[in-house]
Amino acid sequence: MVDIEFKLPSDEPEQLIIKSQDTTNEEYGCEPDKRDIETLLKYGVINLNKPSGPTSHEVVSWARKILEIDNAGHGGTLDPKVTGILPCALGKATRVLSALLYAGKEYVGVMYLHTPEKLKKIEKIFTIFTGKIYQMPPIKSSVVRKLRIREIYYVKVLEVNKNHVLFKVGCEAGTYIRKLCFDIGEALCSGAHMLELRRTRVGPFTEDKSHVNLHNLKDAYSIYREEGDDYYLRKIISPMEKMVSHLPKIFVRDTAVDALCHGADLASAGTCYVDARINNNMQIVYMTLKKELIGFGTAKMNAMKIYKAKSGIVARTNKIFMERGIYPRWNEIIKNKN
Repeated sequence: MVDIEFKLPSDEPEQLIIKSQDTTNEEYGCEPDKRDIETLLKYGVINLNKPSGPTSHEVVSWARKILEIDNAGHGGTLDPKVTGILPCALGKATRVLSALLYAGKEYVGVMYLHTPEKLKKIEKIFTIFTGKIYQMPPIKSSVVRKLRIREIYYVKVLEVNKNHVLFKVGCEAGTYIRKLCFDIGEALCSGAHMLELRRTRVGPFTEDKSHVNLHNLKDAYSIYREEGDDYYLRKIISPMEKMVSHLPKIFVRDTAVDALCHGADLASAGTCYVDARINNNMQIVYMTLKKELIGFGTAKMNAMKIYKAKSGIVARTNKIFMERGIYPRWNEIIKNKN
């Protein structure tokens, strides 16, 4: 259960509306959790624990070499000294990483006050930095230094020990926590800087049993290659669908899947289940009835209008991840049913 006090956008529950019901043919596609390891190495994601020292790019590069794959990417850069959650997408799943931009991130850090302050004053200043804030990226950053708006979902003082403040913050992607500490210090009129930082969440990725380091990954892969036992590797690699678990979805019938894979827009007739959170022009996710990720689209109406629509286009297709041919064309499916 999610603590209401520490809630990210990714914690918003799915609210499915049944537009029409249909069954899925087990001969087509595959439920994500039933994919074989070789497929997961092409369409999987790992909840990596980044250590202090190497860059995020170096950690992902080591993971790629361990797994003997050609491509891997990460969801959100961490500074070399920062530790914690670093989602690592494998193979073609790297194209799905953009979904994590809307998920929210959580950090636990230690801020050092240049002058000791009372707890009540610190907590009062922290509340000022909740909601929409303005931030100027630090001088040493990979982005253009211009004022921008970022949202702080929550920020809380956990403990104060003399000049040291232990805090937790949930924020929008692209928020600089080091700069946040500096700005809080300015607001306190005492000055402050960040001493330590650990990322504890990236949307659906948390510090749970799937959270592993590179040593665990190396051991699991070695056991798989040398003994043919994929048990431990399966515990580590999740299907790429985990990266979109928080986004509003439309589940489509088997007959619509191949058309979407060829770039067609989604028609009302192909829709089965609709997330009630969907609004007009919102980015949504296409899913099969087996809960496989098909691609991203843009809703052309809200959920209730999609539910009531008898015909027409309900979403425009933006990006497709599923390979063509996994599901046959609709006329072949209809022919097989008959």
